[in-house]
Amino acid sequence: MIPDAGHIPVLPQAVLTYLQPQPGQHFLDATVGLGGHSELLLQTPGIRLTAIDRDAQALALAQQRLRGYDVTWWHGNYADYPGGEFDGILADLGVSSLQLDTPERGFSFRHAGPLDMRMDPQQQETAADWVNHASETELVELLSRYGEVPYARRIARQIVQKRPFHDTQALADVIWYAVPPSARYGRIHPATQVFQALRIAVNRELESLERFLQRAPDWLKPGGRLVIISFHSLEDRLVKWAFRRDERLEIVTPKPVTPNSQERQSNPRSRSAKLRAAVRR
Repeated sequence: MIPDAGHIPVLPQAVLTYLQPQPGQHFLDATVGLGGHSELLLQTPGIRLTAIDRDAQALALAQQRLRGYDVTWWHGNYADYPGGEFDGILADLGVSSLQLDTPERGFSFRHAGPLDMRMDPQQQETAADWVNHASETELVELLSRYGEVPYARRIARQIVQKRPFHDTQALADVIWYAVPPSARYGRIHPATQVFQALRIAVNRELESLERFLQRAPDWLKPGGRLVIISFHSLEDRLVKWAFRRDERLEIVTPKPVTPNSQERQSNPRSRSAKLRAAVRR
């Protein structure tokens, strides 16, 4: 099952405000996903766009969505892109609705599916490999570092005792019973942060982000704009400090831009989004 490509892009007005697209400019969407942000940029006449995604399925859907526009496509990890010269660069670091809503991809425990979580299905290592082969100590470190998971030690111990796991819901059930009863009925399911941590580890997301932050400013023309939307405190921290340390960049968002209450209500997946922007000196 492939979800409809009509997803809702996060912080759409802020993206346009900080990228300031003008006719004839060239933009890079480093994480095109289903193409929502790219479609907004391409409403400006004469815009050229380069679109990247490591997920071939998402890239194919974005190509359908953006037919008729001037778009160059590149399949791969944005941190490995060979570079170019752009008036603006956008990176939306969120998991796409395609990935979350396709049970076969294994990103969510809302539906039973294989414990996969690979953004690029050609990659060999899956979430099941991490869960079933990492030591208890390695799992504790992974859950604590990437997910800031409460009760990480209790959860890791139960995972090691009950593995192997190959199904998303089976893992979520063990996590549910691993935490104290008082922690099972909070705002989010106790497995949410565990799945997030596994996804980050499987796809080496923080390592990719660090490499991208080092390289992307060189791809900007003077006055070019870099906009990054993060959904996790670790990502946001990396972006914030990279912007502050980089002499090539001038920060234009002293504080991150976040969704207003109306957007959070209409698009719940936007609730943790933080946008930061900088300009190439």
